[in-house]
Amino acid sequence: MLRSRFTPILGAGALAMALLVGVQVQDAESASEEMEQVRKIEEAYEYITRSYVEQVDSSELAEAAIEGMLASLDPHSIYISSEEMRRVRESFDASFEGVGIYYEFVEGIEEADTLVVLMPIAGGPSDEAGLQPGDRIVEIDGETAVGIDQDGVQERLKGPRGTSVDIVVERPGYREPLEYSIIRDRIPLNTVIASYMVDDQTGLIKLQRFARTSHDEVRAAIRDLQAQGMERLILDLRGNAGGLLEQAYEISDEFLGSGEMIVYTESRHSSNRRQYRATAGGIYESGPVIVLIDENSASASEIVAGALQDHDRAYLIGRRTFGKGLVQQQFPMTDGSVLQMTVSRYYTPSGRLIQTPYFVGESDEDYFESKRALREEVGLEADLLARGGAVDAGAFGAQVPDSLVFRTDGGRTVFGGGGILPDYIVAVDTLAPALRTVIGKNLDNAFARVDLERRGDAFREQWEDRQRDFVQDFRLSDADFERFLDFVEAEGTPVVTTRPDDDAEDVLVRSEALAVRADIETRIRAFMARRLFSADAFYPVVGQIDPALREAMAHWRDAVTLAQATR
Repeated sequence: MLRSRFTPILGAGALAMALLVGVQVQDAESASEEMEQVRKIEEAYEYITRSYVEQVDSSELAEAAIEGMLASLDPHSIYISSEEMRRVRESFDASFEGVGIYYEFVEGIEEADTLVVLMPIAGGPSDEAGLQPGDRIVEIDGETAVGIDQDGVQERLKGPRGTSVDIVVERPGYREPLEYSIIRDRIPLNTVIASYMVDDQTGLIKLQRFARTSHDEVRAAIRDLQAQGMERLILDLRGNAGGLLEQAYEISDEFLGSGEMIVYTESRHSSNRRQYRATAGGIYESGPVIVLIDENSASASEIVAGALQDHDRAYLIGRRTFGKGLVQQQFPMTDGSVLQMTVSRYYTPSGRLIQTPYFVGESDEDYFESKRALREEVGLEADLLARGGAVDAGAFGAQVPDSLVFRTDGGRTVFGGGGILPDYIVAVDTLAPALRTVIGKNLDNAFARVDLERRGDAFREQWEDRQRDFVQDFRLSDADFERFLDFVEAEGTPVVTTRPDDDAEDVLVRSEALAVRADIETRIRAFMARRLFSADAFYPVVGQIDPALREAMAHWRDAVTLAQATR
């Protein structure tokens, strides 16, 4: 008996020793092979610098080699030069001067990068001009921007406050390019860009991104709304492309109970396997919550949305999120540049991988195109994107493999496959032709500016310190709308009685404009509110025609049910 117990222990020990020796041999062989490949790179570098027909810039050659290595990994592993790092740090601090956009480069045909707007900074010059997430900047001051690099962006978009830059963008869904003139300005970086009471009991917080002050800003906004009588909260993460993980963790912590998982990471390296759990004392752990998300909600936004959904803490409304679940770590280089490289993957508490599938080494263009295709493929989700509706777990689950079906704390079915699928999908908003023209040409915003000038100081004094009254009571008259149509024509967009055969977007059909008059006027009032009060005054007005917000206000029964179940 003793022998039978002792033998397996001895066998296990011998096996462990054999495995250890094997690992050491394997590691030695692996290290030797790695050094061989390093020497290969060094040899190529020496051949090029010594023998190439022309003089080669050694720093450019080294950076190109680094970028080439990273290109064979995933879409989010990138090289950041020392100058770029300075600008990155600046963007997470207090303020800076410029046109006010967060952007990225998307690789196009023949490696000609296109500059794409991730999101305009709320209240900044680009937001004021009318830029939208997804706009591709193809021309700057009359010269092509296709193939532009980071230095080119700084040289051509940055400039002294008060100077202007003319850009041309291609916008998804628009056949013709759109032209904008942007006046550079100083950009404050508040991340809570709206916080207000939708009605007597509903508060709304719109968080644009996750930067160093986001947690403090959200806490302050919740406290302020609670003081105004808030009993239920809408957290708007639409268009929020992410930011700092620690801020996502701390904000989630305010909604969840002690010990509840917020997010965890998996990696081949144990040091990068981590769990983030909530602590006690969150300031909003029990009230009903609705979270708004869309296809431009990414990374940190997905962590918050996924955690609150998995713990049945919030009812999610909108569209499937972007699906950015790869965790990058910054590895500093001696010259101040950085390798920002993926070291692990994010998982929600139920075990869902946030990252949308990708092919190693695929171009950025293909990566983003595959994401679009995933949302447009035939099936129940595509149908819901077209018409909207609650996600039927039974019907939806029948279309996905068991490996992508997960359960929340309360037993609700949620789905993986990349991104966070909301509980209720809001249909993709297909703008009416008149609205497309007005918004695309920024005519609503421009008219708001000149109309306020026309109304003069007396109008401003009438509404001074009366923002809530303005939101609820001010309306445009029939004469005001006629003035708007006259303004449209004066700005170079013909107002016609019938739409031309070519379905041109550079005209406004009068009957079509009248059909969506309420929406146009609401947007004009929203831009007027921004100028009368503050940048965040825009949202309570435009929220009156927001389909997702309208759905949120119709689904409080679902959110209340979840809140009561988690108490």
